[in-house]
Amino acid sequence: MACLEVSKKASGMNGDDREGERTKDGSVDMHGRPAIRDRTGKWFAGMIILLNQGLATLAFFGVGVNLVLFLTRVMGEKNADAANSVSKWTGTVYIFSLLGAFLSDSYWGRYKTCAIFQVIYVIGLMLLSVTSQFYLLKPKGCGDKETQCGSHSSWVIGMFYVSIYLVALGNGGYQPNIATFGADQFDDENSREKHSKVAFFSYFYLALNLGSLFSNTILDYFEDEGLWALGFWASTASAFAALVLFLAGTTRYRHFKPNGNPLSRFCQVVVAASKKWKVQIPSEEEEFYEGDDENENSRKMLHTEGFRFLDRASVITSKEIERKKQSPWGLCPISQVEEVKCILRLLPIWLCTIIYSVVFTQMASLFVEQGDAMETKVANFRIPAASMSSFDICSVAVCIFLYRRLLDPLVGRIKRSTKGEPEANNETNGGITQLERMGVGLIIAVMAMLAAGMVECYRLKYAIKECSNCEGSSSLSILWQIPQYALIGASEVFMYVGQLEFFNGQAPDGLKSFGSALCMTSISLGNYVSSLLVSIVMKFSAKDRMPGWIPGNLNRGHLDRFYFLLAGLTLMDLVAYIMCAKWYKSARLGDKFEEDDEEKGSEVA
Repeated sequence: MACLEVSKKASGMNGDDREGERTKDGSVDMHGRPAIRDRTGKWFAGMIILLNQGLATLAFFGVGVNLVLFLTRVMGEKNADAANSVSKWTGTVYIFSLLGAFLSDSYWGRYKTCAIFQVIYVIGLMLLSVTSQFYLLKPKGCGDKETQCGSHSSWVIGMFYVSIYLVALGNGGYQPNIATFGADQFDDENSREKHSKVAFFSYFYLALNLGSLFSNTILDYFEDEGLWALGFWASTASAFAALVLFLAGTTRYRHFKPNGNPLSRFCQVVVAASKKWKVQIPSEEEEFYEGDDENENSRKMLHTEGFRFLDRASVITSKEIERKKQSPWGLCPISQVEEVKCILRLLPIWLCTIIYSVVFTQMASLFVEQGDAMETKVANFRIPAASMSSFDICSVAVCIFLYRRLLDPLVGRIKRSTKGEPEANNETNGGITQLERMGVGLIIAVMAMLAAGMVECYRLKYAIKECSNCEGSSSLSILWQIPQYALIGASEVFMYVGQLEFFNGQAPDGLKSFGSALCMTSISLGNYVSSLLVSIVMKFSAKDRMPGWIPGNLNRGHLDRFYFLLAGLTLMDLVAYIMCAKWYKSARLGDKFEEDDEEKGSEVA
């Protein structure tokens, strides 16, 4: 009997070990087999992706951080035109994120999508480096603060724009997928890995900022001195190293199979519901069509109230009962209907993040132009205006540490003490919710614009009004820009990291890359709205021989009023956001492993 008991225990242990070897979230290895927990994913794969993100971001900001100065010094554009060009280019980067997310979720999967777009990224950077070194930087040594470059032929200008938009395509298609691919390396069904997954988003955004730190300091300094080709070649080398590193980790990644075209699934629900607009909606959830559970890669989404019209798509009519095979354009599972509801609920929250992105984009355009017109020398060392964004990066790093180690746990303890709840475990501390976090980000963004406006008021006070070259024309030190950069950095930790977690967590399983793309698309539209806003402001302020708020000579304008306008718009956006956040309802998710676990349990028994 004792031997039999020992045998049973050993059998049970082996069964548990076999079950524990595989991940429980449906992820697979590179061969399509169920992923083995100890051989794939977790922080080994996560660290490769974080390093890849850091190097790729270094390359991107090696181009983007000084692009506004490159357009004015090398391409000969005016300040307002250059700011608009940068906003449109940056916006296009993030528009391409939707293309990358669509291909990833529908057909290619995240690994293949990341690899292909990184190759395009490297090609674009190589073309930019060659074009700049051999065609744009003429006469030799031009593009610094003193020497303006000559005019360029139309085909050279065309080559330049083709190269930077290839960079936009490569980086845009890669970015939303690498964030989600990194999150895929952690099993949601394992409590320890789930906690690591939440931490991954913070470290991902930190890696992004640390990668840009090198660009905003070292590369920015060389480019500001006119060594543009060196800066672009360094960016190319960094992007190539990121690609090699990403491919080197191929055998250790976890993957999720693509779930097919989400647009057709969305349209099927709308069409099916429209066809049944006269059908009565049942009151019991059990009466809705459940489907055949064909998509084993996604958890079922349970029925929720709201958007009741769409529920008709999953109501089984008498005619459909007689049919042996149902048309997906006439009858949809309730889980598919809930996917559409989930996206519709996310849209108002997403729309409220666009104005914040308008604030954020000023850091790469008007903040740089403002700093360039200030005193940039500190103890005989000249600080390039674009490198001031390093204070934003330092602020992000500090605030991520303070948020994760101090603020979030403290708020969690306060919430539990007021509700009389016991202490939480390490996996969840019940602190600041993602929606609360994003709201705090908007509040800090208002403060950042007010700080920028006040600095501009004092800059104008000490500025020379009439100047041919207005760089450094104000005696106010550029270091006075530190508060506005630091506040933008703090707001990013709350808004953008919160967005990554929120959209990735709330999006349906088959649309995780789309969730990350929503975050990036808000940045894209923010850039376009910023460009539109600058054009509108200049149209209405440059009247009756007035130079306008943002003229070529900032000393004759009123950039401060533009900053205060943005503060007011962000404040109104905050009010709208609070209303949308109160209205929002989270999706109800079923457990796709529940039946498997029960079957395994019965087998063991």
